[in-house]
Amino acid sequence: PEITHQIMSNSQPPHQEQQPALFCSIGSPTTSISKQELRETVEKFLESLGARDDVLLLPPDFTRFHSQAGTITRFISEYYNFTEREEDAGGSSTRATSASSPSIQIIPALGTHAPMKNEQIELMFGSNLANKKTCNRNDDSSDSSPFVVHNWRDDVVTIGFAPEEMVEKATHGMVREKWPAQLNKLVWEKRIQRESDSSKSNPQPLVLSIGQVVPHEVTGMANYNKNLFVGVGGVEAINLSHFIGAVHGMEKLMGRGNNPLREILNYSSSKYLEPQLDLWYILTVMGPSSSQDSDDDQNDGVEMKGLFIGRDVQAYDLACDLSLKVNFNLLERSPKKMVVYLNEEYHSTWLGNKSIYRTRMAIDDGGELIVLAPWVETFGEDDCIDSLIRKVGYVGTPEIMKAMENDDELKSNLSAVAHLIHGSSEGRFSVTYCPGKLTKEEVESVGYKYSDLEKMKQVYNIETLKDGWNTRTDENGSEEEFYYISNPALGLWAHPSRFEEESDTSDAAQINGDVTISSNQEASDGSGGVGGWKKPPRKPDCTE
Repeated sequence: PEITHQIMSNSQPPHQEQQPALFCSIGSPTTSISKQELRETVEKFLESLGARDDVLLLPPDFTRFHSQAGTITRFISEYYNFTEREEDAGGSSTRATSASSPSIQIIPALGTHAPMKNEQIELMFGSNLANKKTCNRNDDSSDSSPFVVHNWRDDVVTIGFAPEEMVEKATHGMVREKWPAQLNKLVWEKRIQRESDSSKSNPQPLVLSIGQVVPHEVTGMANYNKNLFVGVGGVEAINLSHFIGAVHGMEKLMGRGNNPLREILNYSSSKYLEPQLDLWYILTVMGPSSSQDSDDDQNDGVEMKGLFIGRDVQAYDLACDLSLKVNFNLLERSPKKMVVYLNEEYHSTWLGNKSIYRTRMAIDDGGELIVLAPWVETFGEDDCIDSLIRKVGYVGTPEIMKAMENDDELKSNLSAVAHLIHGSSEGRFSVTYCPGKLTKEEVESVGYKYSDLEKMKQVYNIETLKDGWNTRTDENGSEEEFYYISNPALGLWAHPSRFEEESDTSDAAQINGDVTISSNQEASDGSGGVGGWKKPPRKPDCTE
């Protein structure tokens, strides 16, 4: 395929109306973007923006380790003289560093995930950034970290609403509420600081959202404004977003950049973000390495296929087009057995069920999905949601919706309801979990089959398996064929018969009555980042 390589010239500072919305579009399924090319492109982009004194970076967390967002964040930090260049930071640069040395803060877009551990920060962003101590405007100390932990319950502000009609359409009439566009307060302060500054000579605060575009179970395709409205968003928006994705139907969303939920995000983005923030998106598309001679020894056979930098949906649309070519695997026949390996990024089924989301449109009726999960030790990301998963289980949409109809606790935790639906096979195929730190009784109690991890690793040796079709001979001499996936985060697998176009709403999951989303609700104590509202004065059963 022809390589697209476009870098816009004559880029002017973003407060000028003639600023192009798209800075660069680089990539194709056969492209391999080196670290040196990545660094030079990022530096050229930053140079085009002019001097800055305040920069806010929004990269993903460790669950997107292979996105190279950590490397890009490091390059930005080094360009702005915030940290010294690390020796392995990727080739020599022909450009000088910035003449300005702005303050830099970094908010990993956790969404509902647990905060990053120090060792994860160092592995993803490098030791210089991980160990950086600085004095920023909001902190009088001189030894604070530039990394800010997003608190989705307390640190958010509602900046506007998407119309009720859009939510009603997306949920097949189940929810008749406006969707609240919510952001971390620190992000929105960049708009406040800019408008309150009467001096035109002062540089504007710069917000850079960094991340990977890849098929996603909730929004169809990951990243772009999802990185803001979900990654650094608030409890009401996150819960409703997940619920919309679940009731609309995962098979009608995944791999589609345009869908009813994304329409809500795009509406809110164009109405509230673009006019108020100097916000740019740096989007990557990652795929399997085409060469063993990769310059990234940490990316485990993954390389950058595309790089897109822009201010609006154009960059995202281009990235989606490439991601579908790189990450969407359309299989000619449905595997009777699929084996998925989960690396150290996955410590819960809340994260690890990506193995189900990304394969459910491929596996054959009556087939089996085997999940090798050495690090999985719990179901939810916190005790509250973990308790709800254990109580209800991955028992199929009809039973889950029935449980929600009769349980106010589930109605108040719509993201948990969505997760349970997403993780259910609907009885079409079986799921065998092989966790490192959950018991047989625990796994079977939520509706999955269980098998011993060490035993299954001997049968399916990940050291010798190749991604795609494999065969093995069992102890009886019979040959077994199966499909292996070493990292479900990198793609979407489907059979053409299940990658259907959006149908009418007749098959939508239904419950009796409306679901009230935002009236008189607040984030529950101890929800820990995965969901959890309460309707005062009732206290959720799963909180202490």
